[in-house]
Amino acid sequence: MMPFLLMMACMFGVLAMGVFAFTGPSTGKAQSRRLDAVKERHGEGAVVAAQMRRIVAARETKLDLAFTQLLPNPAVLSKRIAMTGKEWTLGQYLLANIALTVVVALAIVVKGAPIPLAALGGLFVGIGLPHMVIGHLIKKRVKQFNAKFPDAIELLVRGLRSGLPISETLGVVGGEVPGPVGVEFRTVTDKMKIGRTMEAALQDTADRLGTPEFQFFVITLAIQRETGGNLAETLSNLADVLRKRAQMKLKIAAMSSESKASAYIIGVLPFMVFGSILYINPDYMMKFFEDERLIVTGLGGLVWMGIGAFVMRQMINFEI
Repeated sequence: MMPFLLMMACMFGVLAMGVFAFTGPSTGKAQSRRLDAVKERHGEGAVVAAQMRRIVAARETKLDLAFTQLLPNPAVLSKRIAMTGKEWTLGQYLLANIALTVVVALAIVVKGAPIPLAALGGLFVGIGLPHMVIGHLIKKRVKQFNAKFPDAIELLVRGLRSGLPISETLGVVGGEVPGPVGVEFRTVTDKMKIGRTMEAALQDTADRLGTPEFQFFVITLAIQRETGGNLAETLSNLADVLRKRAQMKLKIAAMSSESKASAYIIGVLPFMVFGSILYINPDYMMKFFEDERLIVTGLGGLVWMGIGAFVMRQMINFEI
């Protein structure tokens, strides 16, 4: 009975972490969001906001609407999916979660594992694997964006020095620069065409990307519009700073690569050994899921491994 209770407790913990990951923001942020919504509803951006809401609602399917009602805060997950740049919907993502959970759980049951263990394994893979894939795609897209962003700023500088206004140079960048940079700048210009202000359109893009580089760009434009000055020279200096920042990141990555490789090997090796022995001799390793003493020992080992992985992560994590 005790092993079953421990397994159920682990399943509850995984579900609790998933709910916590998708819970809404703090009360202060919720109040600020409501205030912004009231200002926008009664301000000049009401018509634009209504148009954008209609466009988004037209893209949603019945499946998306059903999952939206079930999740506590679907906007967080939708924003995370949008950051990948893929045309995936919330319903498709959650269907992939459910299908992967069921397939993995059935595969574990066929191997002769207990149902609680199969359910735990299915939830772990079904929720964790798509989350990791989304995170990988976000990092890949942000990396591609940051690599081309200084070139886009230089193109903006050349356009401004030739006498073009900033709104037209943004459209030129959207049409000339390939990859995520061009897509994001085209999105900005499209929002400006339907009446969105340049500051609001750029800030929406900055919130969606979540990169400091683009936030620097937005802040630079906002300050220049209020204080004046040579915008071309300011953006040229920003492009130089961003290139030096990228060089520093590469230097730090090269210096910490050995430590990262050691941390990955140390973290993955116990699980590889456990999985290999479980495949070779299942009866021997299944005692870790049946004997109460081994269950407690295994859970304690996972906790200490988690603490060690967190410490190693903090040791090799450098902020620029």
